[in-house]
Amino acid sequence: MRYSMVAISTTALAASAYAVTINDVCTTSYVQASLPADGFVRGLTFDSTSVTASPVFNASVSGAEMFPDATFDFCNVTFAYTHDGTSDTVHLNYWLPAPANFKNRYLSTGGGGLAINSGTTTSGSLPGGVQYGAVSGLTDGGFGSFTTQFDAVTLLANGTLNWPATYMFGYQAHHELALIGKEFTKTFFNMSSDAIPSTNSSTSLAKRANATSTKLYSYYQACSEGGREGWSQVQRFANQFDGAVIGAPAFRYGQQQVNHLFSNVVEQTVGYFPPPCEFEAIVNATIAACDGMDGQVDGVVARTDLCKINYNPNVTIGTPYYCAAVTTSVGGFGKRQFGAPAASPEQNGTVTAKGVEVAMTIIDGLKTLDGKQAYLSYQPTASFEDAATTYDSTTNTWGLSISGLGGEWVTRYLDLIDTSDLTSLDGVTYDTLRDWMYEGWQRYEDVLQTTWPDLTPFNTAGGKVLHYHGESDNSIPAASSVRYHDSVRQIMYPDLSYNESIAALNDWYRLYLVPGAAHCSPDSAQPNGPFPQTNLAVMIEWVENGVVPTTLNATHLTGDNVGANAQICAWPLRPMWSGSNGTMSCEYDQASIDSWLYTLDAWPKPLY
Repeated sequence: MRYSMVAISTTALAASAYAVTINDVCTTSYVQASLPADGFVRGLTFDSTSVTASPVFNASVSGAEMFPDATFDFCNVTFAYTHDGTSDTVHLNYWLPAPANFKNRYLSTGGGGLAINSGTTTSGSLPGGVQYGAVSGLTDGGFGSFTTQFDAVTLLANGTLNWPATYMFGYQAHHELALIGKEFTKTFFNMSSDAIPSTNSSTSLAKRANATSTKLYSYYQACSEGGREGWSQVQRFANQFDGAVIGAPAFRYGQQQVNHLFSNVVEQTVGYFPPPCEFEAIVNATIAACDGMDGQVDGVVARTDLCKINYNPNVTIGTPYYCAAVTTSVGGFGKRQFGAPAASPEQNGTVTAKGVEVAMTIIDGLKTLDGKQAYLSYQPTASFEDAATTYDSTTNTWGLSISGLGGEWVTRYLDLIDTSDLTSLDGVTYDTLRDWMYEGWQRYEDVLQTTWPDLTPFNTAGGKVLHYHGESDNSIPAASSVRYHDSVRQIMYPDLSYNESIAALNDWYRLYLVPGAAHCSPDSAQPNGPFPQTNLAVMIEWVENGVVPTTLNATHLTGDNVGANAQICAWPLRPMWSGSNGTMSCEYDQASIDSWLYTLDAWPKPLY
């Protein structure tokens, strides 16, 4: 399968009388000589004996969602450092492109779920940078290994939070990853030296090949938890990245994690636990009914706002459904907190009034018992992932299946008990959820909440943000990204009109809602939807060549038009197709905009 790539103009490396290869520089001794000096970052000491360096040739990636297919060579480097005065060890992994392919770029990557990275193999995020001539890096956060997740080290004992690990997960580890990675990159490729040595060592060969340009462009790219990690850097460290590509960020942590439990409490409150097939029937009927509201019928709901405004799910009551028995299944997003649903029996029935009541209450978002809005929710076309139920074969009934992410947040992060299992929601009401949200917000506001809305330093430093979110995201509501974008607009441009402030913000921070997309991926229920696979290429063009992404480049990765190009409107403009040729325009629709913005009046202070 071949995908189109955005063309990138790059500065060619200096011509050299020597052809410097990965074999010349991808050695333990050369990497040791390229490590930042102790004290480069105050309080950090590097362990030169921990260095590994392995050349990798003809690595290939295909079928990825965050970057196109590619084949490339790279130098796989790992090393460790410690924080002075502690006994910790933090491991870093960098993939460095072949010297001839290095294009003066550095990329930090993030994780997902409760993982601080997305893995050290080609199935992770590192290939997304190397194929664009960037050194690509990830960190283990000091958690013990590249595969150790944050929840494994969150507590020192029951009741005792591991604050150093929490701050590493919150933002410190990624700050250090970028500071070290950029300095290491400059030294490895000798970007700061004007002198060209005359000796025939591998060190001097690399210097001779790369001694013309001292400008290193620095980028970030990740989705979900990795998106929150990206915002943690943009909000704090103005000069760290020239451009950040951030997808579906898991910020507003106090609310977001508890929100995973909201669907469970709705089911418990209503007293009905819909079979998965009933939820599927409701979603499929919604997609079919709302498909044409964007001006074209293609199996994709590109205007979930119009769907929310105009569609009444009650019309699905009585719709028949059938699903075959499932014996095995696969979990989502590659993290154990996104657990796979249990095996289920054959399901045959009709959509019930109670099932629709559950669905509509979830879509409406968390409200306190006195009717105040506490949090936002999913768009009508999102699958009800948090509301998944489990089958009891002894009673032949469907029952509660407590969200793994939400449950672990309560047990481990609020109650500080070393378990990921919340065994019961007995007595839990909508007000309980509001209180849990407030507790997490207060405890972790300076480390995990990650919603600081004043990005003036980053903007002043010339940074760019490309922020995207699938409209049908079933894990982190797309409205969460809209809320933060609007918070930044209001805080940074209070004296401008709405249109003027949007224009000012779009100069450097642009948000795109991806039609038909789920959580950091295409949606299997809307396979004809496009996905922005070349985001880093788009960001490179914006940063290095001033090409503003008026619309966002996307590719059809699944469905009927695989390989075809598509464009995604920048918020707050919304897509609409018209004419016999199905021409898309990006239109301003105030009612649609308003439908995305919640008045969260259940809180005593602003919730950005």
